Amino acid sequence: ANGQVIMPAEFLGAAERANLLGVIDNMLLFRCVQIVRRLSERDRRIGVFCNISMASLEDEMFFPPFLEFMKENRDLAHAMIFELGVRQFNQRSDTAVKNMAKLKELGFRFSLDKGDGLNFDLPQLQAAGVKFVKVNVERLLEELTPGGERPISSITRDIAAEDVPAVFVRYGIDLIAEKMETEKSVIEVLEFEIPFGQGHVFGAPRPIKGTLQDETAPPPDFVRRVSQAAM
Repeated sequence: ANGQVIMPAEFLGAAERANLLGVIDNMLLFRCVQIVRRLSERDRRIGVFCNISMASLEDEMFFPPFLEFMKENRDLAHAMIFELGVRQFNQRSDTAVKNMAKLKELGFRFSLDKGDGLNFDLPQLQAAGVKFVKVNVERLLEELTPGGERPISSITRDIAAEDVPAVFVRYGIDLIAEKMETEKSVIEVLEFEIPFGQGHVFGAPRPIKGTLQDETAPPPDFVRRVSQAAM
Protein backbone atom coordinates (compact mmCIF):
# COMPACT_ATOMS: atom_id res chain seq x y z
CA ALA A 1 0.00 0.00 0.00
CA ASN A 2 2.96 2.35 0.54
CA GLY A 3 4.67 1.52 -2.76
CA GLN A 4 7.37 -0.66 -1.21
CA VAL A 5 8.66 -3.50 -3.40
CA ILE A 6 8.45 -6.89 -1.66
CA MET A 7 10.75 -9.53 -3.13
CA PRO A 8 9.56 -13.17 -3.55
CA ALA A 9 11.96 -14.49 -0.91
CA GLU A 10 10.13 -12.33 1.64
CA PHE A 11 6.63 -13.68 1.04
CA LEU A 12 6.73 -17.09 -0.67
CA GLY A 13 7.18 -19.03 2.56
CA ALA A 14 4.14 -17.40 4.15
CA ALA A 15 2.14 -17.83 0.93
CA GLU A 16 2.93 -21.55 0.81
CA ARG A 17 1.86 -22.02 4.44
CA ALA A 18 -1.39 -20.20 3.69
CA ASN A 19 -1.99 -22.33 0.55
CA LEU A 20 -1.92 -19.21 -1.63
CA LEU A 21 0.76 -20.16 -4.16
CA GLY A 22 -1.90 -21.05 -6.72
CA VAL A 23 -3.57 -17.67 -6.29
CA ILE A 24 -0.25 -15.84 -6.64
CA ASP A 25 0.68 -17.87 -9.72
CA ASN A 26 -2.68 -17.14 -11.31
CA MET A 27 -2.33 -13.40 -10.74
CA LEU A 28 1.31 -13.37 -11.82
CA LEU A 29 0.75 -15.45 -14.94
CA PHE A 30 -2.29 -13.43 -16.01
CA ARG A 31 -0.29 -10.22 -15.70
CA CYS A 32 2.74 -11.79 -17.37
CA VAL A 33 0.67 -12.81 -20.39
CA GLN A 34 -0.73 -9.30 -20.75
CA ILE A 35 2.71 -7.69 -20.40
CA VAL A 36 4.30 -10.08 -22.91
CA ARG A 37 1.49 -9.40 -25.37
CA ARG A 38 2.06 -5.64 -25.08
CA LEU A 39 5.83 -5.93 -25.38
CA SER A 40 5.75 -8.39 -28.29
CA GLU A 41 3.63 -5.94 -30.26
CA ARG A 42 6.71 -3.69 -30.29
CA ASP A 43 9.39 -6.37 -30.64
CA ARG A 44 8.81 -10.02 -31.52
CA ARG A 45 12.25 -10.90 -30.12
CA ILE A 46 11.14 -10.21 -26.55
CA GLY A 47 11.46 -12.97 -23.96
CA VAL A 48 10.09 -12.94 -20.41
CA PHE A 49 10.83 -15.42 -17.62
CA CYS A 50 7.74 -16.09 -15.53
CA ASN A 51 7.99 -18.06 -12.29
CA ILE A 52 5.63 -20.95 -11.71
CA SER A 53 5.60 -23.01 -8.52
CA MET A 54 5.75 -26.79 -8.43
CA ALA A 55 2.67 -26.64 -6.19
CA SER A 56 0.72 -25.09 -9.07
CA LEU A 57 1.98 -27.66 -11.57
CA GLU A 58 0.67 -30.37 -9.23
CA ASP A 59 -2.59 -28.62 -8.27
CA GLU A 60 -5.57 -30.39 -9.85
CA MET A 61 -7.80 -27.33 -9.34
CA PHE A 62 -5.31 -24.74 -10.60
CA PHE A 63 -3.75 -26.47 -13.58
CA PRO A 64 -6.71 -27.32 -15.89
CA PRO A 65 -8.04 -23.73 -16.15
CA PHE A 66 -4.46 -22.45 -16.35
CA LEU A 67 -3.76 -24.81 -19.27
CA GLU A 68 -6.89 -23.57 -21.04
CA PHE A 69 -5.74 -19.98 -20.51
CA MET A 70 -2.36 -20.79 -22.02
CA LYS A 71 -4.01 -22.54 -24.98
CA GLU A 72 -5.82 -19.28 -25.68
CA ASN A 73 -2.47 -17.48 -25.58
CA ARG A 74 -0.25 -20.07 -27.25
CA ASP A 75 0.79 -17.47 -29.82
CA LEU A 76 3.03 -16.10 -27.05
CA ALA A 77 4.91 -19.38 -26.61
CA HIS A 78 7.97 -17.91 -28.32
CA ALA A 79 8.17 -15.13 -25.72
CA MET A 80 7.14 -16.72 -22.40
CA ILE A 81 9.47 -19.02 -20.48
CA PHE A 82 8.20 -20.71 -17.33
CA GLU A 83 10.81 -20.81 -14.60
CA LEU A 84 11.26 -23.10 -11.61
CA GLY A 85 14.17 -24.06 -9.38
CA VAL A 86 16.61 -26.85 -10.20
CA ARG A 87 15.80 -28.64 -6.94
CA GLN A 88 12.07 -28.43 -7.67
CA PHE A 89 12.62 -29.85 -11.14
CA ASN A 90 14.70 -32.75 -9.83
CA GLN A 91 12.04 -33.62 -7.24
CA ARG A 92 8.97 -33.19 -9.45
CA SER A 93 6.15 -35.68 -9.21
CA ASP A 94 4.60 -37.70 -12.04
CA THR A 95 1.75 -35.17 -12.10
CA ALA A 96 4.17 -32.29 -12.60
CA VAL A 97 6.00 -34.20 -15.36
CA LYS A 98 2.69 -34.78 -17.16
CA ASN A 99 1.55 -31.17 -16.81
CA MET A 100 4.88 -29.76 -17.94
CA ALA A 101 4.61 -32.00 -21.01
CA LYS A 102 1.21 -30.47 -21.79
CA LEU A 103 2.72 -26.97 -21.72
CA LYS A 104 5.58 -28.18 -23.90
CA GLU A 105 3.06 -29.52 -26.44
CA LEU A 106 1.68 -25.98 -26.71
CA GLY A 107 5.18 -24.73 -27.56
CA PHE A 108 6.09 -23.23 -24.19
CA ARG A 109 9.59 -23.68 -22.79
CA PHE A 110 11.11 -23.86 -19.32
CA SER A 111 14.01 -22.34 -17.45
CA LEU A 112 15.71 -23.75 -14.36
CA ASP A 113 17.28 -21.31 -11.92
CA LYS A 114 19.31 -21.58 -8.70
CA GLY A 115 21.75 -24.00 -10.34
CA ASP A 116 24.71 -24.87 -8.12
CA GLY A 117 26.99 -26.64 -10.56
CA LEU A 118 27.01 -28.26 -14.00
CA ASN A 119 25.87 -31.80 -13.19
CA PHE A 120 22.76 -31.67 -15.39
CA ASP A 121 21.24 -34.56 -17.34
CA LEU A 122 20.98 -32.79 -20.70
CA PRO A 123 18.89 -35.46 -22.52
CA GLN A 124 16.40 -35.33 -19.63
CA LEU A 125 16.24 -31.53 -19.73
CA GLN A 126 15.80 -31.53 -23.50
CA ALA A 127 12.95 -34.06 -23.26
CA ALA A 128 11.24 -31.89 -20.62
CA GLY A 129 11.36 -28.77 -22.79
CA VAL A 130 14.02 -26.93 -20.78
CA LYS A 131 15.54 -24.13 -22.86
CA PHE A 132 17.57 -22.21 -20.26
CA VAL A 133 19.62 -23.16 -17.20
CA LYS A 134 20.79 -20.50 -14.74
CA VAL A 135 23.85 -21.23 -12.62
CA ASN A 136 25.41 -19.07 -9.91
CA VAL A 137 28.33 -17.36 -11.64
CA GLU A 138 30.85 -18.22 -8.89
CA ARG A 139 29.98 -21.92 -9.01
CA LEU A 140 29.89 -21.83 -12.80
CA LEU A 141 33.42 -20.47 -13.03
CA GLU A 142 34.62 -22.93 -10.38
CA GLU A 143 33.38 -25.85 -12.48
CA LEU A 144 34.63 -24.48 -15.81
CA THR A 145 38.11 -25.72 -14.96
CA PRO A 146 39.98 -28.97 -15.65
CA GLY A 147 38.44 -31.63 -13.43
CA GLY A 148 35.26 -29.63 -12.82
CA GLU A 149 31.74 -31.05 -13.07
CA ARG A 150 30.46 -31.89 -16.54
CA PRO A 151 26.86 -32.41 -17.70
CA ILE A 152 25.51 -35.83 -18.61
CA SER A 153 25.37 -36.11 -22.40
CA SER A 154 26.02 -38.48 -25.28
CA ILE A 155 29.62 -37.24 -25.49
CA THR A 156 32.00 -39.92 -24.26
CA ARG A 157 35.29 -38.01 -24.45
CA ASP A 158 36.52 -35.62 -21.77
CA ILE A 159 34.87 -32.24 -22.25
CA ALA A 160 37.19 -29.25 -22.06
CA ALA A 161 35.99 -26.34 -19.94
CA GLU A 162 35.65 -24.04 -22.95
CA ASP A 163 33.45 -26.62 -24.73
CA VAL A 164 30.86 -26.98 -21.94
CA PRO A 165 28.51 -24.19 -23.14
CA ALA A 166 28.52 -25.73 -26.64
CA VAL A 167 27.49 -29.11 -25.20
CA PHE A 168 24.44 -27.46 -23.62
CA VAL A 169 23.63 -25.78 -26.95
CA ARG A 170 23.81 -29.16 -28.70
CA TYR A 171 20.73 -30.09 -26.63
CA GLY A 172 18.99 -26.80 -27.37
CA ILE A 173 19.80 -25.37 -23.93
CA ASP A 174 21.46 -22.03 -23.18
CA LEU A 175 23.52 -21.44 -20.05
CA ILE A 176 22.86 -18.23 -18.12
CA ALA A 177 25.32 -17.00 -15.50
CA GLU A 178 23.24 -15.56 -12.65
CA LYS A 179 24.02 -13.40 -9.61
CA MET A 180 26.63 -11.46 -11.55
CA GLU A 181 27.75 -8.54 -9.40
CA THR A 182 31.05 -7.33 -10.93
CA GLU A 183 32.41 -6.38 -14.34
CA LYS A 184 35.24 -8.86 -13.75
CA SER A 185 32.73 -11.73 -13.66
CA VAL A 186 31.22 -10.49 -16.94
CA ILE A 187 34.63 -10.63 -18.64
CA GLU A 188 35.35 -14.11 -17.23
CA VAL A 189 31.99 -15.44 -18.42
CA LEU A 190 32.43 -13.98 -21.91
CA GLU A 191 35.78 -15.77 -22.21
CA PHE A 192 33.79 -19.03 -22.19
CA GLU A 193 31.39 -17.65 -24.83
CA ILE A 194 28.42 -17.85 -22.47
CA PRO A 195 26.10 -15.33 -24.15
CA PHE A 196 23.69 -14.62 -21.29
CA GLY A 197 24.10 -13.18 -17.81
CA GLN A 198 21.86 -11.90 -15.05
CA GLY A 199 22.61 -9.83 -11.97
CA HIS A 200 22.92 -6.39 -10.40
CA VAL A 201 25.94 -5.54 -12.55
CA PHE A 202 23.41 -5.04 -15.37
CA GLY A 203 21.08 -2.95 -13.17
CA ALA A 204 18.84 -3.51 -10.15
CA PRO A 205 15.33 -4.98 -10.60
CA ARG A 206 12.70 -2.31 -11.21
CA PRO A 207 8.90 -2.40 -10.92
CA ILE A 208 7.00 -2.19 -14.19
CA LYS A 209 5.70 1.25 -15.15
CA GLY A 210 2.57 2.34 -13.34
CA THR A 211 0.51 2.70 -16.51
CA LEU A 212 1.42 -0.78 -17.71
CA GLN A 213 0.77 -2.19 -14.24
CA ASP A 214 -2.74 -0.72 -14.25
CA GLU A 215 -3.46 -1.83 -17.81
CA THR A 216 -2.43 -5.43 -17.17
CA ALA A 217 -4.10 -5.91 -13.77
CA PRO A 218 -6.42 -8.96 -13.57
CA PRO A 219 -10.10 -7.97 -13.76
CA PRO A 220 -12.12 -8.15 -10.49
CA ASP A 221 -14.14 -11.21 -11.56
CA PHE A 222 -10.89 -13.09 -12.33
CA VAL A 223 -9.48 -12.18 -8.90
CA ARG A 224 -12.69 -13.26 -7.19
CA ARG A 225 -12.83 -16.58 -9.06
CA VAL A 226 -9.20 -17.40 -8.29
CA SER A 227 -9.53 -16.47 -4.63
CA GLN A 228 -12.64 -18.61 -4.19
CA ALA A 229 -10.90 -21.61 -5.80
CA ALA A 230 -8.19 -21.44 -3.15
CA MET A 231 -10.65 -21.62 -0.26
